[in-house]
Amino acid sequence: MSNKILVINGPNLNLLGEREPEIYGKMTLKEIEKKVKDFAHQKGAEIEWFQSNFEGEIIEKLHQAKGIFNGIIINPAALSYTSYSIFDALKAVNIPCIEVHLSNIFSREDFRKKTVTASACLGIISGLGWKVYLYALMYLIT
Repeated sequence: MSNKILVINGPNLNLLGEREPEIYGKMTLKEIEKKVKDFAHQKGAEIEWFQSNFEGEIIEKLHQAKGIFNGIIINPAALSYTSYSIFDALKAVNIPCIEVHLSNIFSREDFRKKTVTASACLGIISGLGWKVYLYALMYLIT
């Protein structure tokens, strides 16, 4: 299997660029996707990009990833703090995964400081804006 990486984006990330740009930045999710795919192409990796506002769709996408992808980058967004189902799905597919967050979740509201899903991942990258996706990708493909 070549370097095939699945990037999953959770609820409300489709509103990037207009939703709280002082926290999440001014780039849209589509703009971030293009930058990540361009970088991946330069490195010989293939990216599949997915966004859903629905927990069940994210879980289905994770189930479908088994045997197809050799890495996952996930930004579960607010589901990071509540979704034991996504945690279980990440564990079940057993694909190396990095959790990413655009903002520094550890310097925000208390509820954001404990992510349920991160413990099913190799690591977490938080607070570096859209580049969190690039750093996660670099780790997974090297």
